Amino acid sequence: MSQQSKNTSASLIPCLRYRNLTTAIDWLCRAFGFECQRQYRDEQTGITHAQLAFGNGMLMVGPVVDSEYGQQLRQPDEIGGASTQGIYVIVNSADALYAQAKAAGAQIVVELKDEDYGGRGFTCRDLEGHLWSFGTYDPWADEAAGTVAQA
Repeated sequence: MSQQSKNTSASLIPCLRYRNLTTAIDWLCRAFGFECQRQYRDEQTGITHAQLAFGNGMLMVGPVVDSEYGQQLRQPDEIGGASTQGIYVIVNSADALYAQAKAAGAQIVVELKDEDYGGRGFTCRDLEGHLWSFGTYDPWADEAAGTVAQA
């Protein structure tokens, strides 16, 4: 039996942690075009959680804290700059976002290029080293068209 939520805009929402959450929120909005949808604050610690919207998707961000959940996670700089996962974001213009991200100081790790499977994209790291890929390839488009890409 499926456990999918039927009453939501997006069933999958990635979560990232940042040491300097306020700076990260501002940077993600400026560099990648996110819009801050909501912030939760604590008088002593500042922002404890924020929700950043992009199209019909969302990213939840929070501070690096020593909590039960936080103890399960590592920041890229704690593991030699590596990432254990990445986020892919579908965009209308990879070229425009590439220029915007680069101007904001994103570290480009895979240059802007046309992909063999369709679309155009690039991969970069944000200001705390998290891995992001942006591209015009939309995996939902094949499904909507009733086609399946062959490997």
